[in-house]
Amino acid sequence: MKKVFIVCLSTLIFIPVLVSAHCEIPCGIYGDEMRFDMISEHIATIEKSMTMISKLSVEKEIDYNQLIRWVNNKETHADYIQEIVSRYFLTQRVKPVDKNDKAKLLVYQQQLELCHQLLILSMKAKQSTDIEVIHKLESALDEFWKVYFGPGKVRSTH
Repeated sequence: MKKVFIVCLSTLIFIPVLVSAHCEIPCGIYGDEMRFDMISEHIATIEKSMTMISKLSVEKEIDYNQLIRWVNNKETHADYIQEIVSRYFLTQRVKPVDKNDKAKLLVYQQQLELCHQLLILSMKAKQSTDIEVIHKLESALDEFWKVYFGPGKVRSTH
């Protein structure tokens, strides 16, 4: 019980401060594809963290220092996704449209829904080590790419 308390307390104390996703001047300098790549990298990092947390949790002698570090890492990268989605896409790139233009309104609504899904799934990634959340995050990011850039723009995989 005491060890669990120490892990929880340490997690709360050492959560790093968020780094801003982009300026809000507006500067007019945007790297949309780069932001998608960044989110994808954060998802991969969360997956690695989940894997390590699961592995370390079942060891005969648990290394709580490493366990806490992986938990913090998972939390941090989920925060980064939320930061990019909210402060870059939702406040600067996904623009409201004329409600009379049904085609543009549909795309706008799809973009909002997918951004909301990314935010919720990032939150769920903080709450567990369920790899299914990773698959849903990847799927939501792929869908957002398709809706954001429209048909024909292929996402490069690294």
